Amino acid sequence: MSSEPLIPHLFRTEYRKIVSVLCRHFGFREIEVAEDIASDTFLVAAQAWGIEGPPPNPAGWLYNTAKNKAKNYLHRHSIYEERVLPEIRSGMDGDATFEIDLTPENITDSQLQMLFAVCHPAISEESQVGLALRVLCGFGIQEIADAFLTTTEVINKRLTRARERLREIDIRIEMPAPAEMDVRLGSVLTTIYLLFNEGYYSMSQDRTLRKDICLEAMRLCAMLIENNATNKPQVNALMAMMCFHASRFDARTDASGERVLYEEQDPGLWNADLIRNGCAFLQSAAKGDEVSRYHLEAGIAYWHTQKEDSPEKWSSIVFYYDQLLKRNYSPVAALNRAFAISKWKGKAEGIHETEVLGLEGNHFYFALLGELYDGIDRQKALENLESALQLARTAAERRAIRKRITRLS
Repeated sequence: MSSEPLIPHLFRTEYRKIVSVLCRHFGFREIEVAEDIASDTFLVAAQAWGIEGPPPNPAGWLYNTAKNKAKNYLHRHSIYEERVLPEIRSGMDGDATFEIDLTPENITDSQLQMLFAVCHPAISEESQVGLALRVLCGFGIQEIADAFLTTTEVINKRLTRARERLREIDIRIEMPAPAEMDVRLGSVLTTIYLLFNEGYYSMSQDRTLRKDICLEAMRLCAMLIENNATNKPQVNALMAMMCFHASRFDARTDASGERVLYEEQDPGLWNADLIRNGCAFLQSAAKGDEVSRYHLEAGIAYWHTQKEDSPEKWSSIVFYYDQLLKRNYSPVAALNRAFAISKWKGKAEGIHETEVLGLEGNHFYFALLGELYDGIDRQKALENLESALQLARTAAERRAIRKRITRLS
C-alpha cells in the first residue's frame, strides 16, 4: 500500500488517540500543543514514508514518533518543570521517568475522558459537535466546514472560542464523579445524537463524509456502552436508534447521489445485521423505568425497518411521535407524524394534520403537502411543490423537487 492512501486513513483512526492521550498528560489547557504534536507526527510520516515507504507497523511508528516529540517538547518548555513533573513525582520517592502510555487500555480511557471534556455544557452544542469531529473523530477543518455548510474561517473561530471557554472553567480530562454522571452523560449523548444527525441528514454532497460522520457517532456511543459507568439504558437506546437508521443508509440515495424517499427505497438494500444489532441494543435499553427521547426515536426507527405497510406499523409510529412531541416539539417531528398519519388513516387525514401545523416557512411542509395532494388534487400538489422549490436550501433538494414536479406535469 502506498503512503498516500495509508496516511489519510491513519490520520482518521490514530490522530484522535494521540491527541486524547497527550491531553490526558498535558491537561486541556495545552490541547493545541497536543494537536500540533499529532499533526507534526503525520507530517514527518508523510515525508519519511514517501521516501522509504511505510514501516511494518505504521501505527506503532506514529506512536513512537509522537512520544518522542512530546518528550522533546516537555523538556524544552517550562511546562515540564513547573506543571507536569511535580504531578508525576507527587507521592513518589526519587526521580520519576516521564512516559506516555499508548497502550490500548489507556487510549480508550483517554478518549472517553476527552469525550466528556469536549461535551461540557459550558460550550454550545454546535461547538461540542465541532470539537468532537476535530479532536475525537480526526476530521479536518475543511471537512467540518463542509459538514456545517460554512467556511474554514468560521470553524476555526468556533473551535478556538470553545477551547478558550473550556480553559476558562479549567476543565479536567477525567470521568465525572458519580453524582455528576447523569447530567454530564446527557450532554455527551446530545452531542453524539447531533453528530449522527449531521451525517445522516447532511446537506453535503459528499456521501462518504456523511457515512463517516454517522459511523464516528456510533463508535463514540460504543465506547460508552463498553464502559460500566456509562453503560446506561439511554445510551443503548441511542445506539439502537443509530443502528436502525444506518441500516437504511445505502437505500437513501441513488447512484447519482440523489435522496430516495422512504416509500421508494429498496428494502433489499437495508442492512439486516445492523437491524439485528439495533434490536439487541433496544432490548438492553428496556432495563429500568426511564423512557428517554432516544427510546422513543429508537422505536420510530425500528418500525421504519419493518417492510410491511401494516396499520400496526404506522399506528405505532404515530404513538411514538405523540410521546416525542410532548417532550421535545420540533417542526420536523410534527411533519413526520403527519406523514405517518397519512399512511395509517389516509392522505386526506394526513393533509389536515399537515395544514394545521402552518409551517409556511419550511420547505418540507410544502414538499409533504405536494406528496399528499398527489392523486387527490394535481393542481394543489404542483402549487405546493413549487412553493417547496422556492424555499429549498440546497441544489440537491431543488433537483429532487423538480423531479417530482416533472413527474406530476
